Amino acid sequence: MSNKNNYVAIMAGGIGSRFWPVSRTAYPKQFLDLLGTGKTLIQWTYNRFQHICPKENIYFITNQAYISTLKEQIPEISDDNIISEPSRKNTAPCAAYFAHKMMALNPKANIIMSPADHLIMDVHAFERTTLEALEFVSNHRAMLTLGIKPTRPDTGYGYIQYDTEEELDKVYKVKTFTEKPSLDLARTFLKSGDFLWNSGIFVWNVNTIMDALEKYLPEMHEVFQQAASVYNTPKEHNLISGLYAHCTNISIDYGIMEKAKNVYVIPSYFGWSDLGTWESAYENSEKDYLGNAVHGDNVMVIDASECMIQAAPEKLIVVQGLENFIVVDTKDVLLICERNREQQIKEYVAEVKRNKGDKFL
Repeated sequence: MSNKNNYVAIMAGGIGSRFWPVSRTAYPKQFLDLLGTGKTLIQWTYNRFQHICPKENIYFITNQAYISTLKEQIPEISDDNIISEPSRKNTAPCAAYFAHKMMALNPKANIIMSPADHLIMDVHAFERTTLEALEFVSNHRAMLTLGIKPTRPDTGYGYIQYDTEEELDKVYKVKTFTEKPSLDLARTFLKSGDFLWNSGIFVWNVNTIMDALEKYLPEMHEVFQQAASVYNTPKEHNLISGLYAHCTNISIDYGIMEKAKNVYVIPSYFGWSDLGTWESAYENSEKDYLGNAVHGDNVMVIDASECMIQAAPEKLIVVQGLENFIVVDTKDVLLICERNREQQIKEYVAEVKRNKGDKFL
């Protein structure tokens, strides 16, 4: 299979509210170096895919407000490879738009839809797995997702149950999707051995996803069909801007993957984290002898343990006596939160919006 038929859409339009107050609406987490690696999450993601397909086949789908930041961080990217969403409508409209655009460009296209803000520790294993996935969808009328072997009963991830008996080239038929289960249910999933975390990375041939859109999201499919004559031309942006408002706000998981019968998964092992929460940042950070993950040049920790601490380099932060806390200090917001309550940060952000408006978001 020629990699000229391989395309990647990096979805980079989210606001990362669970990483508040570092991730803000104007400058969300995909553009941040959360782990102090010297590169932002979106730069790492772009670098990973350069071995999967030609650079000119890598596209970014993002909000209009983030285009200038994207160009600063990925300066070599062509304007033609930046797809501007006029509004946030979740992942199904994003996937549908890209599918229609690719169908007009290359009817043999094999597509990877990937979030911009995931952490992948083993890049070579990731490359092998994604190439296997692309090979599979080019030869089968199947939609594929990459599943991650769970290491703990995490309630912040979606889960995929797969049929351990129905295997084809190390690819397995998906039985069920479950979104963010309770702790007891997550423990049951972990014990059963046939559940994987849903990575949110999807792979399909353009013809397969077009069939699925027509069958499961026909109204959305029709919306994007109206632009068939202008894809990959200067008229595309203006027409899509008008059509996008007619799309339902729905995820690709719920809109298609949970309904379709031809969905498969590859159990994957490449050191994955969606880096979606402060807890995941804690788990992927270096820690001191008391289990504290500290990001900041002037942080002093006294009799504290197992804390996630993030602070700006110009400010002295002294943390004493805390155990299992998240402490995040920015120029205008200080967050102090128990680590076991970090899934509620989105609720705190909503409360801030109700009481203080958008100033601190």
